[in-house]
Amino acid sequence: MAGRARTRMRPIDYWPGFVDALSTMLLVIIFLLSVFMLAQFFLAREVTGKDTALTKLNRQIEELSQLLALERSSKTEAEGTAALLSANLEAAQQDKARMQGLIDADKAGASSAEAAGALAASEQQKLAAQQDLSAKALAQVDILNQQIAALRRQLGAVEQALDASEKSDVESQVKIADLGARLNVALAQKVQELARYRSDFFGRLRQILGDRPGVSVVGDRFIFQSEVLFESSQANLDPAGRTELDKLAAALIELDHEIPPDIPWIIRVDGHTDKKPIQSAQFPSNWSLSSARAIAVVQYLISKGVPPQRLAAAGFGEFQPIDPGDSDEANRRNRRIELKITEK
Repeated sequence: MAGRARTRMRPIDYWPGFVDALSTMLLVIIFLLSVFMLAQFFLAREVTGKDTALTKLNRQIEELSQLLALERSSKTEAEGTAALLSANLEAAQQDKARMQGLIDADKAGASSAEAAGALAASEQQKLAAQQDLSAKALAQVDILNQQIAALRRQLGAVEQALDASEKSDVESQVKIADLGARLNVALAQKVQELARYRSDFFGRLRQILGDRPGVSVVGDRFIFQSEVLFESSQANLDPAGRTELDKLAAALIELDHEIPPDIPWIIRVDGHTDKKPIQSAQFPSNWSLSSARAIAVVQYLISKGVPPQRLAAAGFGEFQPIDPGDSDEANRRNRRIELKITEK
């Protein structure tokens, strides 16, 4: 009866639930940052492609503008030439009229008539040559007008392409924003589901393993003190440690059947040692010992049917202590194997 009374009076430990909430909040924040970076990446890639197309179109516009300026200069020269030819033509016609008057005035003199006829013929040839040059100049002006019209049509097409590109860019940004929002919702749901399964799993482990000394649940981690699983300075599981891991393996197999396959989760097995240095033929450093112990736990769980793709091993040596002290109790607490459910 006294033992039951002491059990009922044991204070409730709220700390694991508080740490679970903090870890879940941290996962959500990390997830949101990841989604933000992903959206920024897709947006930067889309904008870079649009900038490249815009630069190419601007270069084409510049080339067309230069060609248009050149054509306008040629047109101006041709118009000047045509005006000069028209002036020459008008002067020739005036000379022709003057010569015709001289011919009419000098009909009585044969020699004067012949001279006037020769001069008139010469002026007629000049007039014909001027008319031919004028016709050629007018033809060049017509060609230049056609080229200018074609350039204007090309400029119109370029402007339409720019408008279409800007419209497509806006639509792409809207799609990216919508995709980011949907990713946020989907990943938040996955994080919540994984947190729920993690909480259920650790609650189940508490029931299976009980209150055995050296085995505890701290926040989102399940901790075995090293002496529960291994002899001192060794990485071979002892029989008592295998018994405890058998219970853990059964719970993991059941968890693998319950969690939907679209949730990417793993159990990370972390090996830790105390700060006392170790140098042996088998383990030249605490790094080697902590890694070997984590690998030994993973291999044993695989041998008991836990899917290997759901496991990961890591060694931290003495560099992640949970007690910074130098006492024997601090060293004992720091020698441990931690199991944590996390995302891939």
